[in-house]
Amino acid sequence: MTDERQAGLDVREVNFDGLVGPTHNYSGLAHGNVASMTHEGLVANPREAALQGLEKMKSLMEAGYAQGVLPPQQRPDLGALRALGFDGDNARVLSRAAREAPQLLRAVCSASSMWTANAATVTPSVDAADGRVHFTPANLQSSFHRYLEPDTTGRVLASIFADEARFAHHPALPATPAFADEGAANHTRLCASHGEAGVHLYVYGRQAFGGDGVEPRRYPARQTLEASQAVARQHGLNEAQTVFAQQHPEAIDAGVFHNDVIAVGNGPVLLYHEMAFRDEEGTLEALRASMPEPLIPVRVPREAVSLDDAVASYLFNSQLLSNPDGSMTLVVPGECQEREAVWRCIQDHLLAGNNPIGEVVVKDVKQSMRNGGGPACLRLRVALSAEERATLSGRVLLDEALHGELTAWVERHYRDRLAPADLADPQLAEETLAALDELTRILRIGSVYPFQMA
Repeated sequence: MTDERQAGLDVREVNFDGLVGPTHNYSGLAHGNVASMTHEGLVANPREAALQGLEKMKSLMEAGYAQGVLPPQQRPDLGALRALGFDGDNARVLSRAAREAPQLLRAVCSASSMWTANAATVTPSVDAADGRVHFTPANLQSSFHRYLEPDTTGRVLASIFADEARFAHHPALPATPAFADEGAANHTRLCASHGEAGVHLYVYGRQAFGGDGVEPRRYPARQTLEASQAVARQHGLNEAQTVFAQQHPEAIDAGVFHNDVIAVGNGPVLLYHEMAFRDEEGTLEALRASMPEPLIPVRVPREAVSLDDAVASYLFNSQLLSNPDGSMTLVVPGECQEREAVWRCIQDHLLAGNNPIGEVVVKDVKQSMRNGGGPACLRLRVALSAEERATLSGRVLLDEALHGELTAWVERHYRDRLAPADLADPQLAEETLAALDELTRILRIGSVYPFQMA
């Protein structure tokens, strides 16, 4: 182990937020995601959605947090439609899909890659035996519209984290139900500080092989134990560094489709709802046994916040961020203020409690929330040393200049109104390709999209 890894010198967590794509719309594609299903068919505002995301990024950057940017996927994915038998020029492909298979058209236009918590699972170099940061793109095989993402995600990550001496990239797991992987949305790293060795909590909804058969009945469990175990093996983590816990089936049936809708961790703090884990005490005991520093569990009882309120407000899909003085800031969506029980819990239980959470910041990400993604969904957490940050390729770490350019880019290319019926417009496809081509030049990440490699 190098001296740098031993000392944890200048290791910072960088939140890489996904830029909301130009085809942001409300198609209700995510079965089990209550917000997505509830808002199906509404008219979306892609421009507002992207600007809301950029405003959140900028405010966190200005507060001193390290902030990165990841580009959206190429949408509509005309290649996927052609592979499914729709031929002809772009206009013909889109019109035929709209007529014969409108759900497929909606799927290939989804802007769901904005939720980069699902992009990959990441292990920082301080935890890896080979001293490199490890990435595995999530296969997202549980839904067709997200299954389309991993190839481009892998190219984007490989372009940004290109130094093979410092970064290791693994293939997505086999896209089968047995290895259903939803990425970092079901993974939490707990540690004393970002530069010290951590314990990796992997949360799964079901077992593909064996198990006792206790699973949700209403909505699907999207993550398997076998997928989580495989990612841990890819990254070289040993038994002492990992804890595997089953998500509570009742929570999944209430709309908690990922663990990050019911729990969030940062440093030694685990903020969670009492219904987050099937075996709450067993999960906490395993974490305590594995962590060198004491675990700080912050438990929210069902009596304080119901599962329905947790899902509607996305209290637990908030960002929990470390401050230099040892305190933490919780970044919550505006919907938390709209639920009396949730806001009271924040004030009386979290801020007034015996824990490091000393500040709550409210952010408006309503366009994302209506599709089922809060502040935590919008970011992929990557702990990087100063040397690792210095070797990043491209221009993806946010500063004032980049924020200004991205804001102007959005205002040039994005529509302020998009209904599901508009997805068949061939002009939208042309607008999107032009926007993405320009974006890769702004971010300096090279040719990562299929249309650029044709």
